Amino acid sequence: MANRASAMDETRTRARTRRAILEAAVEVLGDNSAAPLSEVARTAGVARSTLQRYFPERSDLTCALGEYVEELINEATERARTTDGTAIEAFSRLVAEYFGVRKAILAAFGDQDAVRAPADYESGPADLALFDLIERGHEDGTIDPRITPLWAQQLLWSGLYAGAVYVDVARVPAFEALNMCLLSLVKAVSDDRRG
Repeated sequence: MANRASAMDETRTRARTRRAILEAAVEVLGDNSAAPLSEVARTAGVARSTLQRYFPERSDLTCALGEYVEELINEATERARTTDGTAIEAFSRLVAEYFGVRKAILAAFGDQDAVRAPADYESGPADLALFDLIERGHEDGTIDPRITPLWAQQLLWSGLYAGAVYVDVARVPAFEALNMCLLSLVKAVSDDRRG
């Protein structure tokens, strides 16, 4: 019984250490994608050798960071309650939730090509929730039917990127950039023809 409890403690410790490294990677690589891994280790409060036990190569860390961010995006999508209220209300909540994880998104995907060929990409749960939300908006009359789900997705990510950069470039508080994102993105997809 004692061995089992010890093994569970070790598993929890490893999970906490791994998460601390990933959170540190978000902080460090979100600010500077070329930062040395020693800076990630220092921010995580672990030795460089510990970081290397978890992620032997930089590519291992960036791959794990991508998976971690996908988890964060899926969690943000759930918090946004994309099936509650009108589609435009749900879209607004989704923008706000995604804005909250903007630094993690930039850390994980900031160096990758912005455009991925459809053959290289499979839609995940968050993508599918957004697509359903946009189609529901077409039906409930709150989202312009000329805005396709895929266009809305690209517009959302572009707007979030602009908002994240705006915080640094304009030196404004994050809430101000979020308000600009909401104003711009909601206006862009709303069906204003309803009059």
